[in-house]
Amino acid sequence: MGIVMEATNEIQYTEAKKRVKQIKGFYTHLIVYVIVNIFIFVANVKDLPTGENLLQWKNLATPFFWGIGLLGHAANVFLPNFLLGKEWEQRKINELMEQEKKKYQ
Repeated sequence: MGIVMEATNEIQYTEAKKRVKQIKGFYTHLIVYVIVNIFIFVANVKDLPTGENLLQWKNLATPFFWGIGLLGHAANVFLPNFLLGKEWEQRKINELMEQEKKKYQ
């Protein structure tokens, strides 16, 4: 029973460590997103002619499209079972195993 418990704890530790790495990766992505977009915005505003509007497409395009990618990253990290989660993986594994069994019968 102790060996099984140790194996279970090791698996849980490995999964938790993997999860922490994913979360850390997202937060790093978020920080880079904010810093880079601030620099881009400041560079664009600095060269802006007097009286021109700040909210122009050239100022918003990078944050917009990169933001879509950032939202995808967030969904992948914080909603891992949303589309192709563990249940889907298990169903697909079972389906493929059944197909293999039928091939050799």
